Amino acid sequence: MRTDQIFTRLERVFARLDREPERPAHLQVPQMSRHRVVLFGATLVFYLAIVIGVLTTSWLVRLDWQLMFFRPYEQWPQVHAFLDYLVVLGQRGPTSMMVMAWLGWRCWRQHTLRPLITLGVALLALNVTVGSVKLGLGRLGPHYATQIGSAEMFGGGDIFPSGHTANAVVTWGILAYLASTGVTRRVLSTASAIVALSVGATTVYLGTHWVSDVLLGWAAGLLVLLALPWFEPFIARTEAFIMEQRVAWRLRRRNGAAALPVAPLSAQAKVFVQRAAEALPVPEEPAAVPAGAGHATAARTTAPHVAARPHVIRSERTPVTPAGSRRPPHTDRDRTGRNPAARPVAGG
Repeated sequence: MRTDQIFTRLERVFARLDREPERPAHLQVPQMSRHRVVLFGATLVFYLAIVIGVLTTSWLVRLDWQLMFFRPYEQWPQVHAFLDYLVVLGQRGPTSMMVMAWLGWRCWRQHTLRPLITLGVALLALNVTVGSVKLGLGRLGPHYATQIGSAEMFGGGDIFPSGHTANAVVTWGILAYLASTGVTRRVLSTASAIVALSVGATTVYLGTHWVSDVLLGWAAGLLVLLALPWFEPFIARTEAFIMEQRVAWRLRRRNGAAALPVAPLSAQAKVFVQRAAEALPVPEEPAAVPAGAGHATAARTTAPHVAARPHVIRSERTPVTPAGSRRPPHTDRDRTGRNPAARPVAGG
């Protein structure tokens, strides 16, 4: 008779959410393949071409101004409210919290810290690369432009490249990078690309970025994702170090706190301790007992004998205080307790 348990589709989904008994052995770490190197090189060339095109005020700057004068938010105002919410998918704070929650569950389920460490490395690389270019070029946005047809570079701005676009590429693309299967990786890559393209186009619609800002943001985020395999050895060493510290902390907690090292005393403290020891009284040594003395003699020398007293009852005990009144006697009174000087004089 067959007794195999048949799970429903919902039960299989919940079974996949349970924690695995140990770290899976099939977790694949992406390597820097030749295909990835070619893509990284092509993206870097595209990145530099956009920067040079904006610095030389090429046709790309003219395209920026044409779209700015077109004002898409006035052409299609009915989607303005929806796109105001959609652009939040490119903000670093909310998206990082959402992705961090998902990757934290992945860490708990698979007994590994690699997803969270990889996210931290990617965000750090994104902030350094994008932030330095933003501050270095200092381009002003469409709403703050001062001269028509100019590139608006080195004006103290911070919009080139687009941070929303680059953050959308990295934050959502990291899910595809950390996927455990090929099918999942392809699905997540497509979904993250759609989100990144939508966020970039939304910033152009709202008028907060030039088209060239969005193009450079896409390239900057893609460069970070393509360069992540070069950081895998560092990620592995960091995870191993954290795991070792975790095991050592558990051992110290189980065996008790280790004794703290005692700092050596200073010269002044040594002098103080020596004087305090000299001021202590020297204890007297007990008298030596003769060799021929018996046990009774030794007992008498160590503890004096107390003579036994007969036990008396409470009525036979001597009172502590004398009988009678406890008040002191008065010299100006007689035995009856009256004061003769207080009598009235007869015939007075």
